[in-house]
Amino acid sequence: MFAWVRWLGISLVPALLLLLVIYFSDRRREPLWLILLVFVLGGTGKVGTFLLEGRAALWTGLDTHAQVTGGAGSMLFLFGFAAPIREASKVAAMWPAFRSKYFDEPMDGLVYASAAALGFATIENALTLRAHPVGWVWVLRTLVALPAHVFFACAWGYALGRVKRAKRPGAIFPGAWVVATAAHGLYVHLVYGRGPGAMVGTLPLLLAMTVPTIFAIRDLRARENAVLEERGSRTSMLLERVSSLYVVSGPPSLRSVREAMRQEGQPITLRWIVFGTLVTLGAMTVGLVGSIAFGHWAHVDFSIVDEHDVSTTAPVALLGSGLLLAFPVSGYLVARASNLPTLFEPAVASGLAIVLTLVLLGLAAPVALVFALAFSPVAWGLACAGAWVGRPAR
Repeated sequence: MFAWVRWLGISLVPALLLLLVIYFSDRRREPLWLILLVFVLGGTGKVGTFLLEGRAALWTGLDTHAQVTGGAGSMLFLFGFAAPIREASKVAAMWPAFRSKYFDEPMDGLVYASAAALGFATIENALTLRAHPVGWVWVLRTLVALPAHVFFACAWGYALGRVKRAKRPGAIFPGAWVVATAAHGLYVHLVYGRGPGAMVGTLPLLLAMTVPTIFAIRDLRARENAVLEERGSRTSMLLERVSSLYVVSGPPSLRSVREAMRQEGQPITLRWIVFGTLVTLGAMTVGLVGSIAFGHWAHVDFSIVDEHDVSTTAPVALLGSGLLLAFPVSGYLVARASNLPTLFEPAVASGLAIVLTLVLLGLAAPVALVFALAFSPVAWGLACAGAWVGRPAR
C-alpha cells in the first residue's frame, strides 16, 4: 500500500503545478480544455518516447545509465536519440494549441509549453517510481528533474510566443529547440545516468535555466504590452500577476543585453579578447588555488569525493565555488580595463577560456568534463554580469 502511494502520489506533483499554470494564464482568453488537452498530449508523448527508447535500447545495447553502457555510450544514446525525441514530443503536444485561434498572445508560448512539459513529467515520474519502488533517492531524482522539464520547454515556447501572429516557427525556434535538447541530455545524464552525488551538478544548470526564463518572461511581457497599447485594451490578468513579482521586473531587459552585445559601428578589438581570455584563465587558477588552500586550512579531505554518495560532494562544491567566483571578477576587470561600451569582448574572452578548459578536461579527465559542462553556462553568465557592472556608463 505504501509503495503504491509513494509512486502515484509524488507522480501527481506536476499535475498540481499545472494549476499554477492555469492560474497565471489569462483565463478570459485561454480555454481550460485546451490547456488540459496539451497536458494530456504531453503525457501521451512520454508514453510514446518510453516505448521507442525501450526498443532502441534493445536494438543498440545502449542505455541512458552510465553504469550500464559506460559514460560514452550513455551520452551517445541521450544526445543522439532520447533527448531529441523527448523534446520533439513536447513540441508535438503543444502544436494543436499553437495552430489554434486561441494562441494569440506572446505569453501563450510559455503557458502551453509548460502544460506539455508538466504532462510529460507526470507520466515520466510515474514510470520511474514504479520501476524503482524502494529508495528515496529516486524520489529525489524525480523532484530534481521536474523544474528542468518546464525550463526546457520554455526555451522553445518563448520562440513560438514571439511568432504568435505568423503561426509558423521563426528563425529562433530551431536554435532554442537545439539548446533545450542539449541541456535535456546533460541534465538527464546527471540526474539518472550517474550516481546520486552527480545531482549536485544540476544546481548550476537550474540557475542557468532560471535566469534566461526571467529574461524571456520580461521580453514577452514587453511585446504583449505593445500589443495591448495598439489595441487600446485593458491589461491582461497574466501581466498584472507577473508584474507584481519584483524578480521579473528587476534585471535588465533582454533587449538591453542584446544591444550591449552588438558591435554596430565599432570594430572588434582582438587584443582585448586575447587579454580577457588570459585574465579569465588566470582568475580561474587563482580561484581554484584559493579553494584548495581554504580546504587545506579547514581540513577538507578532497579524496573522499564519490558520485555515489551525496554526502561526499562538499569538496566539489568548494572547488566549484572558487572557480565560479573567478568569472564575475575577470569580466569586471576586462570591462574596466578595456573601457569599451559593449560586452562583446569580455563575453567572447570568457567563452574562449571556458572552451579551452573543456578541451583540456576532455583530454585529461573526461569524467570531470560532464560537470564542467554543467557549470559552463553559469560561469559565462557570471562573466557577462561582471562585465555589465564594469563597463563604462553610456
